[in-house]
Amino acid sequence: MSRHLDAYTVTKAASILGYTPQHVRHLIRTGHLLAFKAGRDWLIPRWDLETFKDSSSERPKEASQPSGALKTDNGNKTAWLALNEVYCGDCRELLERIAPNSIQLSVWSPPYHVGKKYESGQSYEEWVDLLETVIRLHYRIIEPGQFVVVNIADILCFEDLSMPRIQADLVSNKRHAVTREMVLQAKKEYPSYDRYQLADLLGCSEQTIDRRLNGNNVRGGKHSCQTRVKLVSALIEDAAIQAGFYLYDRRIWHKDAAWQNSRWHNSSYRSVDEFEYLYFLWKPGVTVIDRNRLSNSEWQEWGSRGVWRFPSVRANDLHEAMFPVELPLRLIKLLTDPGHNVLDCFMGSGTSAVAALRLGRNFIGIEKVRDYVDLAKSRLAFERRRAQSSLFPHRVEPSADVAPHRVPRHVT
Repeated sequence: MSRHLDAYTVTKAASILGYTPQHVRHLIRTGHLLAFKAGRDWLIPRWDLETFKDSSSERPKEASQPSGALKTDNGNKTAWLALNEVYCGDCRELLERIAPNSIQLSVWSPPYHVGKKYESGQSYEEWVDLLETVIRLHYRIIEPGQFVVVNIADILCFEDLSMPRIQADLVSNKRHAVTREMVLQAKKEYPSYDRYQLADLLGCSEQTIDRRLNGNNVRGGKHSCQTRVKLVSALIEDAAIQAGFYLYDRRIWHKDAAWQNSRWHNSSYRSVDEFEYLYFLWKPGVTVIDRNRLSNSEWQEWGSRGVWRFPSVRANDLHEAMFPVELPLRLIKLLTDPGHNVLDCFMGSGTSAVAALRLGRNFIGIEKVRDYVDLAKSRLAFERRRAQSSLFPHRVEPSADVAPHRVPRHVT
């Protein structure tokens, strides 16, 4: 033990944990162990090492594997993806690099096929193929008895070329109360009147007379393709059954109404967007039901409820489609135990990984956009620093010649 403070060297810490010194340095670099620089070596506080040791003793064996560890699958050596990292790439390729039966929960929200920038150039058929492929690739990696939870919404503006044009007479939006029937009655009584004279008679403009007579006031979308609602529930269920999963449950996330995103709330009877779905896909196996995962109030308020009510992210400045951390927090707490492994293959800004860290779970994140990967890593580095400072507010300060190790902005 070091004389600088109540701490261990890397070599001593490795001996206590049963790891190699290289593995301990990896844990320091990724922020899993707090360490202070002392000369050419690192010092790990005793309380941090003991906390890590206690928590890691309950983790699956996968959790203690350093990056690049080799595993065997059907006799072939494969470099499985390490835990507690965010990877940049197509999830359809990277899911094949996750160890079999190693994930206790996969929670993700795919593109919704609603015209976001990251969906540019993707056809509906390609989107369906993406969902079916991703669900199918999950079957190998999910532990039997565990779950995939898909957060998705129906497509409210699905373009359909075969759909007849919807013609809407927007009575409430008309500037004048003059109706077509009134104009026709006036023409019958004064057959010689032109539209200007009819306008003076009825107290409106000649354009209004023309609109009422020729039907120009009826809005039907002259140039744009007609749209309708496209339900996604059957798509998710069919893909799950084909992959070997079963639709175990579905819940509704009731969020705040998206008035600004609704182009039709004042020109039709369509409702605004204010809810999404959570589909629970179950892989056959023994499922542990532990009601001690939640408090009694949590079970009453949301654990056993089919509708979850909490607001969405109001300012999507960092990512076009961020969901609140409350969503993965509830799912992770309900369906996993500390030390379990959580996957998000559409990681985005890293919200699911942040939730996993807060609850003492391991995570794997996959995201194809490099900027979002960097954003997720930055958020996770901040979350680790925040957790360390809140868990140990009365830690011993190092002497002047011992500088605290800082988790890098982009954890690699």
